[in-house]
Amino acid sequence: MSDQQQPDVRWAPLEPKPKNTGRVWLIVALVVAALVVVGVLLFFLLPRDAGPQPGASGTPTPSATASQTAAPTAEPEPSMTPITTPPPVPDPTLDAFREQVGGYLDDALTGLDIVSTSSGQDAAGVVETLQADLQRLSEIPSPTSIESEWGEGLEAYAQDLSDLKSAVDSGRSTDAAIGSARSSVDELREIVGL
Repeated sequence: MSDQQQPDVRWAPLEPKPKNTGRVWLIVALVVAALVVVGVLLFFLLPRDAGPQPGASGTPTPSATASQTAAPTAEPEPSMTPITTPPPVPDPTLDAFREQVGGYLDDALTGLDIVSTSSGQDAAGVVETLQADLQRLSEIPSPTSIESEWGEGLEAYAQDLSDLKSAVDSGRSTDAAIGSARSSVDELREIVGL
């Protein structure tokens, strides 16, 4: 073999690779900037609606008219928006209904007592408050078990309050109208179990 000397092989650590993080961030930034520029250009250059532009003639061109008449008319597609209906109101229990209307019925008796001891504008103001409370009572959903009785009772009470308002406004005696209204309130209280 040959007498030449072989190089001596030893393990040595490899040189570290140069860090390219600066270059990577520069490339990422350039790509993001290019995407932003493309987005802005598309935003400004693409048309937003198909309607006529201001200054455009409202008369169609002959070729457009011919193409419109040649094409068969298609029926418009149904709207894909869902029809929203309110959910059905659950039937309240009699106990829950009693709690909702009890305060108004108690106030009605108190208001009628006030009307019986006052006159003129004071009495008229209280009767108007009672009529507003009656409106609130009619807006509260009643249980189906007492719905017809409740509705009839409210109608009777409304008529009694109307008669009472007429008596107060005309300066007539309110005793009969107050008695009738009190009776209507007592019937309503009985219907709900008060």
